[in-house]
Amino acid sequence: MAIEESGKPEVLVTDRRNGDRRALNRRQRNVPVPQERRSGQERRNQGERRRQVDPTTCERDYTEEEIAFMTAMDQYKRDNRRPFPTWSEVLEVLYSLGYRKVAEPTALPGLSGEGKKVPPKG
Repeated sequence: MAIEESGKPEVLVTDRRNGDRRALNRRQRNVPVPQERRSGQERRNQGERRRQVDPTTCERDYTEEEIAFMTAMDQYKRDNRRPFPTWSEVLEVLYSLGYRKVAEPTALPGLSGEGKKVPPKG
């Protein structure tokens, strides 16, 4: 190890552990806890509750079509274990709901779509 001019080494290794922590198995200790949380059951129930579509918690009223789409997407994500589906998968869900292209393209909603039409495919 190189020593600087001040007499101190360039690298100083400090072991702050009190003995080998790996030798102590903390899971074997029987420490009383106010609430048992290790079963994982509570966590699973919360996750399912969070994933369900609940339009009453949102800031606006959804139409029946919007609720049907949100429910179908939620069901697709749960069935296929896909938290973030691709746009192709979203289109598949729309087709499964019966949506088909029957009209000419119109301007996209929002500020970025003012006056712009969706280009025709192919």
